[in-house]
Amino acid sequence: MRTLSEVPDGDAGESRPVNRGAFYRVCLPACCKRSDTHRDEDEDDGEEDTGENTVQKEKQPSCPGLGLMYSLLASVFFSIAALLVKKMEGMHAIQISAIRCFFQMLFVLPAMIYYKTGFLGPRGMRIYLFLRGFLGSNAMILLYYAVLQMPLADATVIMFSNPVFTALLAWIFLKERCTIWDVVFTVFTLTGVILIARPPFLFGGELSGIEGDYSSHIKGTVAAFSGAVGAACTMVILRKIGKRVHYFLSVWYYAVLGLIECVVVLFILDEWTIPSCGWDRWTLMAIGVLGIAGQAFLTKALQIEKAGPVALMRTMDVVLAFVLQFLFLNRKPTWWSLGGALCVISSTSGVALRKWYNSTRQKS
Repeated sequence: MRTLSEVPDGDAGESRPVNRGAFYRVCLPACCKRSDTHRDEDEDDGEEDTGENTVQKEKQPSCPGLGLMYSLLASVFFSIAALLVKKMEGMHAIQISAIRCFFQMLFVLPAMIYYKTGFLGPRGMRIYLFLRGFLGSNAMILLYYAVLQMPLADATVIMFSNPVFTALLAWIFLKERCTIWDVVFTVFTLTGVILIARPPFLFGGELSGIEGDYSSHIKGTVAAFSGAVGAACTMVILRKIGKRVHYFLSVWYYAVLGLIECVVVLFILDEWTIPSCGWDRWTLMAIGVLGIAGQAFLTKALQIEKAGPVALMRTMDVVLAFVLQFLFLNRKPTWWSLGGALCVISSTSGVALRKWYNSTRQKS
């Protein structure tokens, strides 16, 4: 360790004596905040002073609320993408999903080459990456199908119930703790789904406020619910993978497997159509770009902010879905939809707050 009477001189790393009093006169304003014995762990970031540099760069404080802002932007991008899917006419949900996966591949490929992540991943992680890509892409396809079959807000609400199922699946497969609160939140979520689906054996034969006939409505409900479970499985797999695999590689599997699956199913169903010129093609490209932007901002939010506040901010997806549905689709929400949305938002917010509280208490 160097004493305060020596400072580095130029690139050669030589030291020259300086007047101790002069040194204190120059450095006192920058160093008088606290002594070295009272430094915080946050300031030194756990790095030892090896003596090679006596002047260290201070850690730049992050902007308060930046993570929440990123989460809000992700919600905006995802909501607009769902709205554009709803506006598409004469195109199957699987084809829309295929085009989004194609654009996602184009955007993530240069990043993978730059970071040298490879295209297969570690041997022990490939099965998990495959399951992540397969289940994640299926969740996206089911969401788009639900959006085309039922009101936008209803599909978004049901799909947004995935955090509750994530907690249950983590208890089953990852042996995470499950409390009575998880059971309560699950009951609230299922109640919200029932209020939105409104099965005839509970609500009678005539239903108001649904889009199209009831068969399409129930198909959309089943698709959105299945997509929520698929998204929950994806979250459990991502927890299992942890930080052992680069994020771009996970997105790569998602895009490649989704594209392959969509193309195969489209040729089997013979539903492949060429989008018309003009608005439809621009809309499809916008869906792909917005989906990638939403994923990027959500990932960035989780990197700099705790999961609890981010999950709470994601409830804006539901709010934005109701607003966009009213403004651009001229559909007013029914009281049943609002009641179901309230149940689902309450349960997902409860899950987020409980995890946030537990993590804060453990750190303290």
